[in-house]
Amino acid sequence: MTAESPTIPLLARPFYFLRHGETESNAAGTIAGSIDVPLTERGHAQARAAAAALENCGITVIYSSALRRARDTADYIAGMLRLPVSIVPELAERHWGVLEGKSRELRVPGITPPGAETPEEFTARVFGGLAKIKPEDLPLIVSHSGVFRVLCRTLGIAEPVEQVANARPVRCRPPDAQHPRWRFEVL
Repeated sequence: MTAESPTIPLLARPFYFLRHGETESNAAGTIAGSIDVPLTERGHAQARAAAAALENCGITVIYSSALRRARDTADYIAGMLRLPVSIVPELAERHWGVLEGKSRELRVPGITPPGAETPEEFTARVFGGLAKIKPEDLPLIVSHSGVFRVLCRTLGIAEPVEQVANARPVRCRPPDAQHPRWRFEVL
């Protein structure tokens, strides 16, 4: 973990991460942020495929953002794995203020739009959500690309140039004797 990140029990153990399935906002290239958009038909199919990919991974509990796109994705997996879903509102996507519903191309790196959460506020909120995850479980976190970027920064992994793909499970492995750094493996 980086020097400025808090001690969060989850971040000492393996876990899985899954970005929600596709939404109309994803397909249109617009910023959904805190807008509660549903999955597209393709997003529903992606969620079912993710559930099948995670079937034999040993996941014991699912934690989800409260936003519908993440909850619906988590529900597919919970149904297949016969696991409960715990809703953690702090794992929601960053609120983008006046840019919500607008083209992603309008975002300017390093500039917080009017009415938006600052990067620091967003990161602190996500840390609060991650701290709620019980460390004795092997959890799946169903959330958003912004939360994934916070995880990358926190764990010292280069942020992907492209967004993490919709509904592509990621196995997150902590450092061990053979690997001195965190590893993210796309399933």
